[in-house]
Amino acid sequence: MSPDDLPSDAVQERADLLPEERAAGSADPQAQAEEILAESVDRTEYPDPDASTQSGRRSSADTA
Repeated sequence: MSPDDLPSDAVQERADLLPEERAAGSADPQAQAEEILAESVDRTEYPDPDASTQSGRRSSADTA
C-alpha cells in the first residue's frame, strides 16, 4: 500500500510520537507514521506464509 492511500486521520494520529519514539527522536514524524501504517497494512493484507516468522500463529500449548 502506498502512504498516499492511507487515511489522513490515521496518519496524523500515528504521527503523534510514542514516548520512546520521542526519546529517540524523529526527523520526520509524518513520514515515519506513513511508513509504519503502510507496512502494517501490507503485513495484514499479505501475511508471510512461513510459520517460523513472527506472523506465524501459535497455540497456547506451543508457548508453554
